[in-house]
Amino acid sequence: MLSLFQRNKKMKKGNTTPIAVLVLLSLSFLLLACQSNTPKDVPVIGFIDFVEDATLAQARTGFYDALKISGYSEDSNTLKIIYRNAQGDQAVLLQAVDYIISQEPSFIATNTTLSTINTVQRTKEIPIFMMVAPRPDIAGLTNKTGENPPNLFGVYETLDYIDTSAALIQQLFPAAKKVGTIYSASESQSIDALNRLKASCEKMGIELEAIPVTNSSETQLITESLLSKNIDVFFALPDNVIFSSFETVVKSCNDKNIPIITSEAGLVSRGALASFGADMYQWGYQAGVQAAQYLKEKSTKNLKPEMVSVRKKVMNQQVGQLFKIVPDSSFTLQTK
Repeated sequence: MLSLFQRNKKMKKGNTTPIAVLVLLSLSFLLLACQSNTPKDVPVIGFIDFVEDATLAQARTGFYDALKISGYSEDSNTLKIIYRNAQGDQAVLLQAVDYIISQEPSFIATNTTLSTINTVQRTKEIPIFMMVAPRPDIAGLTNKTGENPPNLFGVYETLDYIDTSAALIQQLFPAAKKVGTIYSASESQSIDALNRLKASCEKMGIELEAIPVTNSSETQLITESLLSKNIDVFFALPDNVIFSSFETVVKSCNDKNIPIITSEAGLVSRGALASFGADMYQWGYQAGVQAAQYLKEKSTKNLKPEMVSVRKKVMNQQVGQLFKIVPDSSFTLQTK
């Protein structure tokens, strides 16, 4: 800004007009205003996704919308978001967590179980608002006395929704005898969900065929191997590999005319037939309401991890027509 005034002083007196001076003064005030709008004026938060996925993105959108309604958004310059996506890579996830922690954000939002677990393990001071993750004890995050990490908040799910989703198999396909699924053996939430699905299938007298998958590049091969075992229904678990390569699962199942039931409502719009589980957008929104409360009160005194509040039965109308399924009024209908 000094250079502006210096250049003005060097102007010949005859060439200096009141208009030119006014323009220079206006520019000076504008620069001062821009300089005063520093990051210190707004809260800085971190958001960590483990994979790039359309279903999980619904939770992120819900989270941002809740903050925006409470007056916090990048559009209005009332919030700065440091966003990182690990693209399904554990090493990249750790780097992302460390970087965001180094920026000393007001809080960190974590989307999916692995993001939450790794962030909790690396900071005990910065508040963490989780979403699309199981209850802390199910995720192995409680201490020996069963207490949650003191800096962990947000919204969790229990495994009960696996039971309600599995019940859809008998409701929609009462003649089904064999259910198939794929799962990530390295993901705790996937193993927990698989064990719950096994228990549900045993109660219903249905055989379960499960094959592990390591990464999304194997999805097509593993799914086709599973389909060769004459399954009647494919069950899509809450699994990051399934989330990131679900279109591959859908294509393989469609080729064999095998319906997909899932516990994840977000997968219905991507080609699954039906689900009875948490609404991803509302899950993120609920966590965002907590985070907005923290920003306003600058205290976690009245906050604690809470269970997801919105579950719903969803059916893909087009897929339902393919399998000649007529949904009752309890289903919310979606299309691709």
